[in-house]
Amino acid sequence: MVVYRNIQNTHRPTKASLTLVIKVGTSSICDEVTHYPLLGNLSRIVETIIQLKRMGHRVVLVTSAAVGTGLRRLNMTEKPSKLAAIQAIAAVGQGRLMSMYDDLFGQFNQPVAQILLTRNDLADRSQYLNAVSCLEELLDMGVVPIINENDSISVKEIKFGDNDTLSAIASGMVKADYLFLMTDVDCLYTDNPRSNPDARPVLVCDDIELLRKQITVSAPGSSLGTGGMITKLVAADLATAAGVTTVIARGATPENIIPIIDSSSSDPKKLPLHTRFVAKPKPLMDRKWWILHGLHTAGTVYVEGEEIKNAIHDGQVDSSLFAHSISKVEGSFVEHQAVRLVLQHKNAHGIIDNITVAKGIVNYSSQEIMRIMLAKESTIIDSLGYKDADCIIHRDNMAITV
Repeated sequence: MVVYRNIQNTHRPTKASLTLVIKVGTSSICDEVTHYPLLGNLSRIVETIIQLKRMGHRVVLVTSAAVGTGLRRLNMTEKPSKLAAIQAIAAVGQGRLMSMYDDLFGQFNQPVAQILLTRNDLADRSQYLNAVSCLEELLDMGVVPIINENDSISVKEIKFGDNDTLSAIASGMVKADYLFLMTDVDCLYTDNPRSNPDARPVLVCDDIELLRKQITVSAPGSSLGTGGMITKLVAADLATAAGVTTVIARGATPENIIPIIDSSSSDPKKLPLHTRFVAKPKPLMDRKWWILHGLHTAGTVYVEGEEIKNAIHDGQVDSSLFAHSISKVEGSFVEHQAVRLVLQHKNAHGIIDNITVAKGIVNYSSQEIMRIMLAKESTIIDSLGYKDADCIIHRDNMAITV
């Protein structure tokens, strides 16, 4: 992979009407110290979205800053550590945040809609499809959906963790052409440009795993936000797997989005500085995407090397996972929950590496799988006395991660 290369060689969507997801972080919405809204930034974001819509594009906005806005409304100086207090502040701030967006978009007679999500909302397949249908209907109506995590009820088990991840999942849901991660720097650098003058910008990336080994991204997000450059790499990984070109750009200059998506630009070298992550040429199918990123991982199933190699070929699932392929089970889960499939591989130094190779929906609980393993009978019905399915994980319910 070439991490630094001419943008001219980069694949770009060429459709007349694009679907764009724009994620705006807390640092672009409210002041980190005073928590006052940055109305200049917000106005530029709104004006850019209005211009994009006039060009015929469909736009989804993923926004942070419910907690920051709530702190300002309650005249509090610092974010508390108590979860219930943070949830209460987010509940206060979310209404104020939407009110600001509604006022700004209202100046252009542009309707907006609030969508609050947790990972739990997407864990059920029917709820996931309903959320997708709702977003599609809003876009067809010409509405700008404004998505945020439902921080007032989120707990660790059902949180996306940060809005970078949420925006990547939203991009997959609406089958976006571009995901823009707006931040407080122009692009991704090889190191922190504030402390290392030799840090170089990364213009284009088509292999995120290799990129992680070549750069330093240890800086966290702001004191109000939850993300940082690390979470943006995770989001780029998720989005590009769904076929979405992902861009890191400066949040204070959202108008740069327009020339970046302009495929007719005569001189790509004159584009505003940004980092572009190239979309995978073979994106995951919607159901596979949902299994990987919509479902909570309830446990781990360890699989035999040769058996999983026979099941997986060229990134595709060729066969289902059967009981005789399993060597160990970790965690307590029930049927129809998702588990990770881990291959235990001995490396050249004789050390066992645990490699996550897939994620899938099980047909049996962890206790039933262990009973099948201990019984060592020839069939599931011989082991359990009953049979709900022939295999532990059907090939249609398995998504490859490597």
